[in-house]
Amino acid sequence: MEDAEILFGANGQTAAATLNRPKALNALTLGMIEALAPKLREWAAAPSVRQVVLKAAGERAFCAGGDVRAAYEAGLAAKRGGKQSVLTRDFFFEEYRLNRQLARFPKPIVSLIDGICMGGGVGLSVHGRYRVATERTLFAMPETAIGLFPDVGGSFFLPRLAGRMGRFLGLTGERLKAADLVHLGLATHYVPSARLAALEAALANDAAERVLAAFNADPGPAELPAREAAIVRCFAPDSIEGILAALDAEGQDWTAKLALRLRKMSPTSLKISLRQLDLGTAMSIEDALRMEFRMVQRCMAADDFYEGIRAVLVDKDHAPKWTPASLDAVDAASVARYFAPLAHGDELTFID
Repeated sequence: MEDAEILFGANGQTAAATLNRPKALNALTLGMIEALAPKLREWAAAPSVRQVVLKAAGERAFCAGGDVRAAYEAGLAAKRGGKQSVLTRDFFFEEYRLNRQLARFPKPIVSLIDGICMGGGVGLSVHGRYRVATERTLFAMPETAIGLFPDVGGSFFLPRLAGRMGRFLGLTGERLKAADLVHLGLATHYVPSARLAALEAALANDAAERVLAAFNADPGPAELPAREAAIVRCFAPDSIEGILAALDAEGQDWTAKLALRLRKMSPTSLKISLRQLDLGTAMSIEDALRMEFRMVQRCMAADDFYEGIRAVLVDKDHAPKWTPASLDAVDAASVARYFAPLAHGDELTFID
């Protein structure tokens, strides 16, 4: 069992799931999703389980994201064969259903976000009631750099952050540490990594709320507050072109670096992500995930995801050639196609 991709256990009143792919930074596979979902249903119904802990093996990462390399290989093989990939449908179908399951889970979930937490790892942790950051936590939603968009419920939780922070994080892929996560509410508590074992031991026989309050510590000063006014100004425009113009006009080194970063990202990803985040403001978690599933299936059928993965993870030249290559070539009709309903029977559905 120690070789399993995800491990399950219990300690007193607390059930636990441990992501167990430390060499792969605990990247989330379809098998891990398919193992965790029924366990969550079992724990939800079990009177003996008061709360659930989600954690990960190793010291480097909670979960660096979904296993996009597997989706890349399966989708590329299917495109070359002129057919649709089963994995690129099933992986996202089951992942988004798991995100909703976590968001609607009837008992407290405590995610120990010790290390890298990006993309799919954010989807595992952010929807639960408690998110514990440590000094090793590194958070990001970097999807626009690989031809995707901030998914796993990003349409729901990002627009609900104050001060245009959702747009800022979702479009730029900015990396945050613990103090800023606590400041934004993306983390609910800060606990030094050396105290996590004691925290878990305390959770065995007491309620998460009391235990976390007792272990909560000061993460130190956040960096974002000093930049919030500029972020609001720069990310208020209703177009990517407007956001870039505002960043250019701000005249600061860090805004110039953000503008340079955005100009290297997929133009299509930036435009569909901005629309996604705006639409998600008024959506339930279910509607947000349904929208994202439509979007991701269109991304799997297009070119930029495969080019992004090639440039970042395969050839590692970090020189993607996007299609189309410029923002002005991505018109409103092109964006709208990513949000159109799927064929009958292909839409995302949920298990109640």
